[in-house]
Amino acid sequence: MIKTVPSISFPSNPFPSPKPNSPFPNLTSFPYHSPHPYKPKTLSSFTFRAKARAKELILGKPTSPVEKGKYSYYVKTVIDNLSSLSPRGSIVRCLQPFRNKVSLDDFVLVFKEFAIRGDWQRSLRLFKYMQRQVWCRPHEHIYTIIIGLLGREGLLEKCHDIFEDMPAHNVPRTVLSYTALINAYGRNGKYETAIELLNRMKKERVPPSILTYNSVINSCVRGGLDWENLLGLFAEMRHDGIQPDVVTYNTLLSACASRVLGDEAEMVFRTMNDSGVLPNITTYSFVVETFGKLGRMGKVSELLKDMANRGNLPDASAYNVLLEAYAKEGSIAGAVGVFKAMQETGCMPNATTYSILLNLYGTQGRYDDVRELFLDMKVSNTEPDASTYNILIQVFREGGYFKEVVTLFHDLLDENVEPNMETYEGLIIACGKGGLHGDAKKILFHMNEKGIVPSPKAYTGLIEAYGQAALYEEALVTFNTMKEVGSTPSVETYNCLIDTYARGGLYKEFEAVLSIMRESGVEKNRDLFNGVIEGLRQAGQYEEAIQAYIHMEKARCRPDERTLEAVLSVYCFAGLVEESEENFQGIENLGISPSIMCYCMMLAVYAKDGRSEDAYLLLGEMANHRTSNILQVIGQMIRGDFDEDSSWQVVEYVFDQLNSEGCGFGMRFYNSLLEALWWLGQKARAVRVLKEAIKRGLFPELFRKTNLVWSLDLHRMWPGSTCAAISIWLNDMYQEFKDGTDLPHVAAVTIVRGKMEQNPASRDFPVAKAAYSSMEDNLPPSSFTFSGWNKGRLICHRARLNQILSALRQSDKDEIITLSNSPLPLHATIRSSSTQNSKRARASAIDMDDDTKTILKRREAELLSSAV
Repeated sequence: MIKTVPSISFPSNPFPSPKPNSPFPNLTSFPYHSPHPYKPKTLSSFTFRAKARAKELILGKPTSPVEKGKYSYYVKTVIDNLSSLSPRGSIVRCLQPFRNKVSLDDFVLVFKEFAIRGDWQRSLRLFKYMQRQVWCRPHEHIYTIIIGLLGREGLLEKCHDIFEDMPAHNVPRTVLSYTALINAYGRNGKYETAIELLNRMKKERVPPSILTYNSVINSCVRGGLDWENLLGLFAEMRHDGIQPDVVTYNTLLSACASRVLGDEAEMVFRTMNDSGVLPNITTYSFVVETFGKLGRMGKVSELLKDMANRGNLPDASAYNVLLEAYAKEGSIAGAVGVFKAMQETGCMPNATTYSILLNLYGTQGRYDDVRELFLDMKVSNTEPDASTYNILIQVFREGGYFKEVVTLFHDLLDENVEPNMETYEGLIIACGKGGLHGDAKKILFHMNEKGIVPSPKAYTGLIEAYGQAALYEEALVTFNTMKEVGSTPSVETYNCLIDTYARGGLYKEFEAVLSIMRESGVEKNRDLFNGVIEGLRQAGQYEEAIQAYIHMEKARCRPDERTLEAVLSVYCFAGLVEESEENFQGIENLGISPSIMCYCMMLAVYAKDGRSEDAYLLLGEMANHRTSNILQVIGQMIRGDFDEDSSWQVVEYVFDQLNSEGCGFGMRFYNSLLEALWWLGQKARAVRVLKEAIKRGLFPELFRKTNLVWSLDLHRMWPGSTCAAISIWLNDMYQEFKDGTDLPHVAAVTIVRGKMEQNPASRDFPVAKAAYSSMEDNLPPSSFTFSGWNKGRLICHRARLNQILSALRQSDKDEIITLSNSPLPLHATIRSSSTQNSKRARASAIDMDDDTKTILKRREAELLSSAV
């Protein structure tokens, strides 16, 4: 050990022979021969260099800096210096400046900080140093801390050595050090050693404390000591005059819960109440867990009632634990029974109580009960907190009540409840799912006003909201803003942006997003590939869509139902009936029930090809489906079983149920349904269904009117829904003309948006072909033409439009496009009408060269095999 002396004096020989026990070797005996002979230097220069070396100490940056204000200056500096000290650095020099400035109580704080970090190496190194010092020799409290830290790390031998060395350092072993060592062995499953230490401390006349017994009992519970011996320890504890506390009883109850001992748990719980020890939430949790495993939840209610009858009224936490157990089982009746019992005993429910019930009602789809219970909560003067509102937001978001979620936000502000990040994220995600971009923008603005930085989830929700409304520029600006403020886009953010472009067929735009994604090193996932496949299909890039599916397989992304649905839509759009049929059967062979969209697409592809018998057989399968009510209702609706207004409510109920899936799902559902209805000749029903979709907030860009332009935006529609939308638009326009409304300067039909607007190839999009064909079939030739300034628009100027509508009025025609429903099944009618329709379909959807058809057919086997 090196001692510091006040002055340094050097003998005549600066390098004397080392003493036998000296830590310094004889420098002259080193096996090193310098090419330059040694030249003695002056005493002053040597003294200067010795002093310089003594002060030399290099410290790095602390691995975990201490937060400001947590400790005093000296304690903080000691912790930071020790944290920055290298493994081979001198701890003596590190602590030298603090000699006689840092007390043992300060060192206790240092050891506790290292214990929190789990840094046992530095703690042990500091401890060994302190043992060698006089000014900072550790006392028992420090021994207790270091034993506890090493015990948590499983270093039991080191714990034992330190404990046994205590007398050698004149530190007496008391109940604290014994308890620390017992706890160290107990947490590592060595309950036999823990019991031996308990007996040893009694022999040494060290009286155990309640903490000692709790540690021993806990170690025995962990180690699996049988119940009788556990009760023996419990009795021994009471015999020694130590009264068990809540920790003791909770430890015994934890053993009952893990071993499913119902009678024993009841005995312990009753003994606890008789002893006057108040249970806490942990107590109730173990009791509920025990009887829950036994299927005797009613027993817990009996125990609580008995407890109340004896004058020990359970608090709200007791009932909340029981409510939570019933909620996990999905038992509304049990939860309501507990709630009523709680009120009968005079225990006031708190916000947690109501939150559990609200969540339970919400998961069961009982939204009216959720609203009623929330009103009761306010009437009872129980103030909802942020957690309560978070549950309500989640419940109504999952139920598809997106506007009600926004109402909750305003109610939250009126109640002066401070929202947290989970609240904001839930709100904006709900707005994104429901397409409420205006509300999402206001919520984000509110966050900025409060100085809250939006999370990636919040930005993603806003992008989704803009995407549902086809506001592409706003979505892109939000994405760029997100990156500018330092919020890293997640894979969900990229998925959302790609879905936004994919629904409209803007494949050039999402290709740019994919490029950014690759540069950022973000891995592609299944949802991303699904969006890419759908986007390429919407743009008529069928071969590229199939190649995207092949790339998905190479990326080891397992396809899901949406993937198989997207691939089926590629074949249906391409008009490949046999391949579509094989793909549909392949989905069933995988044990997956085809979705309502898959059924509708198959109906459409059969109708286009004139295979009315196959279409009607599939329709009958839908209408009589045994497991899916949605398939039944939609199949019967297509047949006309719900045309009456009183019956149509059944259809509206199904549409409202599907509304909970969000706008993205809704667009796929209504597009596929309209595809089936239109090509089966159910045009009046198709128009009615499209109006239902618009009423639920879908396709907000579809119909727009100003004094200058009446526009119809079809770029996110499918061919069948395109024809239905054109029918509504033209017939409404004709009716307004007959009513004397002034015509606009231009009537415009948007069929393509994005970069492809300037590309003549946009005319080959499936929607473009369907729209142009429908216009040509129902209006005089060249009524709507492609504009010269935009290849994605069909326009008709006022003069020409006035001429067309005037001629129609003179002919006493009621509608431009007659909407009716063809009877089903009438094979001749379907075949005769489908002959013209199939020609139109082939002109609009199957206009592919033979090479493309061959490639698609060749991919079919690969698709089905890889899906397995």
